[in-house]
Amino acid sequence: MRYIYLHGFASSPKSQKVQYLKDSVAKRNVTLEVPDLNREGFEQLTLTRQLTQVSQLIGGDRAVLIGSSFGGLTAAYLGDRLKNQIAHLILLAPAFGFPQRWRDNLSADKQEQWQTTGQMMVYHHGEGQECPLNYSFWEDAQGYDWTQISNTVPTQIFHGVHDETVPIDYSRQYAKGRPWVELTELDSDHRLSDRPSLTQISAALLHTIPS
Repeated sequence: MRYIYLHGFASSPKSQKVQYLKDSVAKRNVTLEVPDLNREGFEQLTLTRQLTQVSQLIGGDRAVLIGSSFGGLTAAYLGDRLKNQIAHLILLAPAFGFPQRWRDNLSADKQEQWQTTGQMMVYHHGEGQECPLNYSFWEDAQGYDWTQISNTVPTQIFHGVHDETVPIDYSRQYAKGRPWVELTELDSDHRLSDRPSLTQISAALLHTIPS
């Protein structure tokens, strides 16, 4: 079994959360793989490219996927694409509501400018600076509808009740009517980087490792 962590949008494999989880599973002699989803350039990022990259990484293996925010959304879609290979999903504040929330959060002028120029500057937390993002990111997103994700892979969602980036109501909506999905609501924000949250997430991940 492989254990793969998918970082969030405009993030990197070097976050505090990643290191905590890597250290946790290392005690059980398990390696947590953390691919760089910016590898082919953040500027050309699309959800389709991210799905393809991770699918190729998994190959024909079985895997447990842990995904944060946009990485969590990616993991949920991979549960559909690779339903016979994904043993378990652990989603951390998954970016359900995408791309609708993007449209709602961008002014009409900014969206028109993005389309006209072909690029928009976005703050990249992993780089610590603003980076360009191509309009193809938005165009590609129109082909996806998170409400239609239909996999029945055992899924645990951890979401902070104080999350202002991806409101917890999206995860509540996703879990409703999907008995294979367990939602844990945490006293935290979008980052889920506080120790109580990390402890619960780590315990869930360790639980997927055969003793």
